[in-house]
Amino acid sequence: MGGNSVLLIIGGGIAAYKSLELIRRLKERGIATRAILTKAGAEFVTPLSVGSLTGEKVFQDLFSLTDEAEMGHIQLSRSTDLVVVAPATADLMAKLASGHANDLASTALLATDKRVLMAPAMNVRMWNHPATQRNLATLKGDGVIFVGPNDGEMACGEYGPGRMAEPDEIADAVQAALAVEGPLSGTIALVTAGPTREPMDPVRFLSNHSSGKQGYAIASALAEAGAATTLISGPVSIAPPSRVKLVKVETAREMLAACEAALPADIAIFTAAVADWRPESVANRKLKKRDNASSPDIKLAQNPDILASIAHGAKRPRLVIGFAAETDDVIAHAKAKLASKGADWIVANDVSPATGIMGGENNTVHIVTTQGVEDWPSLDKREVGRRLAQRIAGTLKGRAA
Repeated sequence: MGGNSVLLIIGGGIAAYKSLELIRRLKERGIATRAILTKAGAEFVTPLSVGSLTGEKVFQDLFSLTDEAEMGHIQLSRSTDLVVVAPATADLMAKLASGHANDLASTALLATDKRVLMAPAMNVRMWNHPATQRNLATLKGDGVIFVGPNDGEMACGEYGPGRMAEPDEIADAVQAALAVEGPLSGTIALVTAGPTREPMDPVRFLSNHSSGKQGYAIASALAEAGAATTLISGPVSIAPPSRVKLVKVETAREMLAACEAALPADIAIFTAAVADWRPESVANRKLKKRDNASSPDIKLAQNPDILASIAHGAKRPRLVIGFAAETDDVIAHAKAKLASKGADWIVANDVSPATGIMGGENNTVHIVTTQGVEDWPSLDKREVGRRLAQRIAGTLKGRAA
């Protein structure tokens, strides 16, 4: 399993259905999942539904010779970056707190050398019971991480603490638990990448040749440096980086809305090639080409300026970095953009067809700030991302920009 991975233990209870959505949410963030489905959990979700989402075999029986031959329970509990229990029932909490190991789930929990994150789900009276609260204190003392439970109405009709945290909340907690220590630990980063698509009719759109590779490389580098990173991406054919929250959008207006929803942030880097214009109106059926007829008259409307909107907004990040993809007068255009957009830096590059930068593996960038221009050599886009992350870390720590 490449990138980050979790072992998800699905306990019994109506909240087990949320575990399916959790698997999807983790996948969006580049986190792979293997699953152990308890006997009680299998009363609520099926091995087929879990396996179809994880893309992996679902493990259920401690005493399965086939499972032990393919992957022993010790290896299963250790060949992961984090063990997640969702829903974490009162029974599973009690077993781990007291060191019981009489099924695959409890054995894996006892055998793992990785951190454990639990998302409790149970009746409010069970949650408030002194035994559960003792087990909670014991587990926290042992280093187990908890997310939730939330207050809410439960399947039994009662209201109070005991409702399992929502999949996005658990996914956020997983990302935080997986976060590496690095020069950007404790910071929040926002990155846009790829093209936008502006529809003309149900089958045609205005767009550009951006591959998203540079933005994805930057998001990956920020996450590797410890930043909690959200990547807002237009349509691309790249696998999402690990430890990064991916938000997919199509249009410029959707991208702006997603950026605003991702704030507050410490760092915002706008690498996306956002369409400057969109068709003023979108046909509800395919525009037909007719013989001897003139071409359709398509009126264009200006799209929002995402970089300027965020740079001048009330929730402006501490460091706002724009990209300038130019085909001529690269530095002059970048300097003008720095002044007009309200950015702290502009990363400029020449995307003329002859350079091969748009869609290619390498990039030659120039860092334009109010202090001057810093020319970088031609580098692999991943190396550009790493160097940019280092420079950002230095700036945020107060070193000279």
